[in-house]
Amino acid sequence: MSESKQIVLPITGMTCANCVATIERSVKKLPGVQNTIVNLASERAVVDFNPTALSLDTIISRIENAGYGIATGELEVEISHIGETSDAIRLENGLKKNEGVISVIVNLASEKAKIQYIPTLVSQQELRHQVKALGFDLIEFTGETTDAEADARTVEIHHQLTMLIIGLIFTIPLLALTMLGDFGVLPNATSQTAWFKWLSLALATPVQFYVGWQYYIGAYKSLRNRSANMDVLIALGSSAAYFYSLPVVIGLLPGQMYLETSAVIITLIRLGKYLESKAKGSTSEAIKKLMALQEKTAKVVRDGKEISIPTDEVEKGDIVLVRPGEKFPVDGVVVDGRSTVDESMLTGESLPVEKTIGDKVTGATLNQQGSVKIEATHVGKETILAQIIKLVEDAQGSKAPIQKLADQVSAIFVPIVIAIAFATFIVWYFLIPAPAISAGITPFTRALIDAVAVLVVACPCAMGLATPTAIMVGTGKAAQKGILFRSSEALEQAKKITLIVLDKTGTLTKGQPAVTDISMFDPILSKDQLLKLAASVERGSEHPVGEALLAEAGDRGIQLSEPSGFLSYPGEGVAAEVDGQKIAVGNQHMMERILPNDTSYQSTLEEFQKSGKTTLLVAVDAKVAGVIAVADVLKENSIIAVNELKKMGYQIAMLTGDNLNTAQAIGRQAGVDRIIAEVLPDGKASQIKELQQQGNVVAMVGDGVNDAPALAQADLGMAIGTGTDIAIASAPITLINGDLQGVAKAIRLSNQTMKTIRQNLFWAFFYNIILIPAAALGFMNPMLSAAAMAFSSVFVVTNSLRLKNARI
Repeated sequence: MSESKQIVLPITGMTCANCVATIERSVKKLPGVQNTIVNLASERAVVDFNPTALSLDTIISRIENAGYGIATGELEVEISHIGETSDAIRLENGLKKNEGVISVIVNLASEKAKIQYIPTLVSQQELRHQVKALGFDLIEFTGETTDAEADARTVEIHHQLTMLIIGLIFTIPLLALTMLGDFGVLPNATSQTAWFKWLSLALATPVQFYVGWQYYIGAYKSLRNRSANMDVLIALGSSAAYFYSLPVVIGLLPGQMYLETSAVIITLIRLGKYLESKAKGSTSEAIKKLMALQEKTAKVVRDGKEISIPTDEVEKGDIVLVRPGEKFPVDGVVVDGRSTVDESMLTGESLPVEKTIGDKVTGATLNQQGSVKIEATHVGKETILAQIIKLVEDAQGSKAPIQKLADQVSAIFVPIVIAIAFATFIVWYFLIPAPAISAGITPFTRALIDAVAVLVVACPCAMGLATPTAIMVGTGKAAQKGILFRSSEALEQAKKITLIVLDKTGTLTKGQPAVTDISMFDPILSKDQLLKLAASVERGSEHPVGEALLAEAGDRGIQLSEPSGFLSYPGEGVAAEVDGQKIAVGNQHMMERILPNDTSYQSTLEEFQKSGKTTLLVAVDAKVAGVIAVADVLKENSIIAVNELKKMGYQIAMLTGDNLNTAQAIGRQAGVDRIIAEVLPDGKASQIKELQQQGNVVAMVGDGVNDAPALAQADLGMAIGTGTDIAIASAPITLINGDLQGVAKAIRLSNQTMKTIRQNLFWAFFYNIILIPAAALGFMNPMLSAAAMAFSSVFVVTNSLRLKNARI
C-alpha cells in the first residue's frame, strides 16, 4: 500500500466553481496524488498524496501554473549573537527543511531573519522553536502571534474595496452624464457630441483596464488551462460593449456608445465580489471565535520563580498558575488548589464544574473562583481546543455528496453560456432584426447587447458557494454547541436516519454503579450503620460495586473503620472483622453457603432483582442484617433526550451486554422502543448490521472501546465525548459534553443545514435557468444583468449565514 500524506493549502485568486474544478483537475494529474478537494468558501485545497513520489514544491508549482496563488505569511525574528556568514547559512538551510517554509533571509547587520511560510503547514510557534533547536537565541518574544492566512484574506478584501472605490469614482459621473443626456437635461450629452464621446472614453477606460484588469488576467489563465471561468464571461461581456463603442467615439461608425455599460458591468461585479468576500469571511466566524478563546500568555513556575510567557512557549510538565477570572492556557491536571470552572466553550453548557487536585482541566476554559496550579499535559496542537479546531476545519474543507451535481454542471457551465450568447447574437442579427430596427437601434447593436446580457447575467459562483458556505456555518455553529462533525458527509447522512441505537452503559446511564436502596432486617441497626459496616469491609476490595458503597458512604459523611482479617471470595463477595463484629458482604450464593438456614431476605431480594438492580446481602455476626441495592442509574437528561427523539419520529433501541432483566428495567425507565440485551462486545457490530439488513438507516450512539466496531458499522456513528479516544475516532460525530440531548441537536442542525443547502442550490439553478433565457430573449439589458449576477452570490452566502441564528 502506497504511503499517504495530507496537506492543506490556502489558495488565492479563485472566483467561481470553475476555478475549483480547474485546480482539482490540474493537481490530480500529478503522479502520486491520490485525492484533491478544493473548497471555494474557505479557499483551501486539501491534497492527499504519496510524499515519496511527489514533492510539496511540485504541487505548489502546479497550482501557480494554473493561475492561482498560495496565501503566505511572513515572520520576522530577532536573534542575538549571530555574527558570521556561516551561521546565517546554517540558519537558512535549517529552517528551509521545515515543510511550508518558502524562503528565509537572514540579515547579519540587524541580526534579524525574515521567514516566508505557508500558515496551514507550519506555525510561528514551530518556527521559533526550530530557530532555538538550531542553537540560536531569540530576543524574547512578548507580542501576540498573528493569523497569517487571515491577514492574507484581509489584504484581498481591502484590494477589492480599493478597486470598487476607484470604479465608483469613474463610473458614477459617466452614468450620470449619460442619463442626463438621455432625459434631455444636457442636450449636448449624446453620441453625436465630440466632447461627450471623448469624456466618456476617458472615464470608461480606467475602469475597463485598471479596475477590470484582474478579469482579463483570470480569463487568460483560465483559457490557457483549457477551461473557462467567470472571468472569461466578464471579460467577454465588458470588452464587447467597450470595443464596440471605440469606432463610434472616433467617428468610424454612427450610432450609440455603450461605454457606461462596460463600466457599470465591471463596477457592479466588483461590488458583488467585495460583498461576497465580506460575507464569506463571516462564514468562518465560529472558527475565529474558537481560536480567539486561546489564552495568549501563561504564568509558569520555573526555577522557583513565577514568570509570564506566551502560551506557545509552555512545555509539557510545566507548572502553570491560574488565578480567578483567568483562562487555562493549556490542558493539564490540578496539582494544587480547588475552584469551579466554566466549560461552556467546550461543552455548550454554562453550569460551572468543580475542580480539585487530580482533576483534568482544558485549555481556554474559565477559572471562576480559586487560584489553582496545574501541570501541563497537552500543549500546542495536542490541546483539546486545537483538536476541535482541526476537526471543524476538516469538516468545513470536505465535500458533501450533494455538491456533486453542482460540480458536474459547473464543469460545462461557462462554455454553454458562451454558446448561448453566440446563438443569441446570430438569432437577433440574422433571423429577427425587425424588433431591433423598430426600437431605434441597428440589428447588430441589438444582437450585441443581448449577447452581452447573456454573458454577464450567468453566475457559476452561486453554484460553487451554495454547499460549502452552508457547511462552514453549520459545522461552526455545531462546534459552539459542543457537537463536532468530522465531515460534511455526516451532516448529510444525519437527515436519512430512521433508527437510533443507544448503548446503555455510559451513554444512557452514568456508567458508574450507585447505591439506590437499603433495606433493613435487623431493627437494632440503622441504614447508615449497616452502610458503614459494609463499606468498611469493601475498603479492601477493587470491585466497582464496592466502589459504589464507598462513594455512598462518602456522600453521607460516614467515617469508615479499618477492617481486619479481610477475605475475598471470587464471584461471591468479601468478609472481614469491623469494630469487633464479623461482617460478610456478598451475593445470594455466598449467603446460601455460609448461612444456609437464613432465608428472610428472599422476597426483598427478588423484588430488587426484578427491577434490574444488583444486590449485596450484608451479614452481621452470622445473621443477614440487610440488603443494599446497587444500579447503574440513568443520566439526568436521558429520559428527556429519548422522548425528544421519539417526538421527532425516530425509533429508539437500546443495545447492551447486560442481562435481560437489567436491560428491561433500564429500558422501561428510559422509554426506548426496543431492547437488545446480552450482546457480547464483538457482537455489537453484527447487531447493527442485522438492523441495517431489515431496512433501517441506523445511527449508533456509544462511548466505550466495545462500541467502536458498532460505531464504524452504523450508517452514522455518534460518540459521547466523555468516552474513550478510540470511540471518538470511530465516529463521524462527537458529542463533547456527553449529554444525550446533543443527539437531537445534531440531527436538527443537520436538517437545517441541508435545508439551507437545498435552498441555495435551488436559487443558483433557478436564477441561471430563468435569467439566461430572459437575457437571450431581450428582456434584460447588460447593466441589469450585472446587478443580478452580483446579487446572486451575495444571496447564497447571506442565506447560509442565517444558520448562525438557527435554534437547535
